[in-house]
Amino acid sequence: MGVAVYLAALLIVSTCFHQHALRPLWMAWGIGTVLCFFGLGYWFYQRWCHDTTKAFTRKLFWWALGIRMAYVGVIIFYYYFQTGVSFEYGATDSWNYHRCAGYLADLLRVGQFRDVVNVLSTNRLGFSDQGYLLYLTGLYTCFGKNILGPRLLKALMSAWMCVAIYRLASRNLGEKTARIAAVMALLLPQFIHYNGTYQKETELLFLAVMALERFDYLIHSKRYTFWNILVPVLFTVLTFGFRTIVGMTLIASFVVDVLCCEKPLLSRRARVVVAASIVLLAGLLALTPVGKEMLMMARINFGTGNATAEKYQAMELGYAQYASGKYTAPGFLTLPLTNLVEEANPNQKMMNGNYYIKNYLAFFALLSLVVAFRERRWRSLSLVGSFTLVYAVAIACSFAFNSERYHLPVMPGLLIMAAFAMVHFRRKDFKWYYAYCAVLLVAIVVWNYLKLAARGLV
Repeated sequence: MGVAVYLAALLIVSTCFHQHALRPLWMAWGIGTVLCFFGLGYWFYQRWCHDTTKAFTRKLFWWALGIRMAYVGVIIFYYYFQTGVSFEYGATDSWNYHRCAGYLADLLRVGQFRDVVNVLSTNRLGFSDQGYLLYLTGLYTCFGKNILGPRLLKALMSAWMCVAIYRLASRNLGEKTARIAAVMALLLPQFIHYNGTYQKETELLFLAVMALERFDYLIHSKRYTFWNILVPVLFTVLTFGFRTIVGMTLIASFVVDVLCCEKPLLSRRARVVVAASIVLLAGLLALTPVGKEMLMMARINFGTGNATAEKYQAMELGYAQYASGKYTAPGFLTLPLTNLVEEANPNQKMMNGNYYIKNYLAFFALLSLVVAFRERRWRSLSLVGSFTLVYAVAIACSFAFNSERYHLPVMPGLLIMAAFAMVHFRRKDFKWYYAYCAVLLVAIVVWNYLKLAARGLV
């Protein structure tokens, strides 16, 4: 059904707006992505569902690493033949990271540390954009300005992230849910795609998932040693160097999980102590330069939700009033809708299948909220669910509601929630499933019509 809805949407949009239909190259990317995700996902799960935990984990990691490394090798040459350089389409951010990191690495090699500090202190991008820059600078200083090395490290991080997703889901929602989520993570095109770019999304996802998984391990193991506490704290703090809102959401989800976790894991007194410790950590961060950026991000995400609408109105684009939080917030888990017309940037057209997979899986993530209460398992979703929902709502109400990159941190939790709903799917849920597929089909067609109408093309 998932493949059928995508093909139907592609056929309708290409027929109704044939003058603006996607080129065959973009169609091939989309169709191939959707077919591989759904087809290979079923095949891998059927082959691995009866394996032991150790065997499943080993296969998951090595297959994930192999797929990602192969993709890195292919996409570098693809981008080179498409753009003339081994960077993605419109790679302004990537070029800036690459050039600045190379410049800082050259300064470090000759011992000009004061100049490095001056460059970083005058960086207008803020603290949340310096983590990835420092990471690249360290790699270039140690191994030279090689664009392949960072991408292979991304593949390694992404492969281990699949294992972390499996462990996190298994600990809370059972083995079957964990294996479905892990197989989807193995093949999710968003996770694979960003290994071949020079953007910070893979590292950010890795840090966020590891922070969630290690915090969950801390609570379930009841082993409150120095190292067990330090590791999730360290991962959480590092996320602030990549995207402030992710770190803020992690802290909020930790508090929710502590307050909602089952009684055998934490007594009432322990909950108060742990929650107070987390709030204290957040307070200490607020006293650092991170605190100023946390306040700024809160204002951007919650106080200027209509900024995008105002920008579009200034450009005199039709339907600009709909690009605001009050219209986009209801689709917080579904957005952004897939682009199936030629009037978009090349990255959006190349990733049209990636967008659709998120649009489709959003139904199961939403259904998991119903299932959690129906099965009386809502406490098991407290950590993953709170992180996913809080971040998704924040982004849907912000200036970045239509940016796929900003929605990416939702995906690990969305996969786990979707897998949980799939395991507990009942026959009576089919009516809601078919209704959602119909609404999604109409929404995709209307969204692409609005894109063209806003530009006066239809």
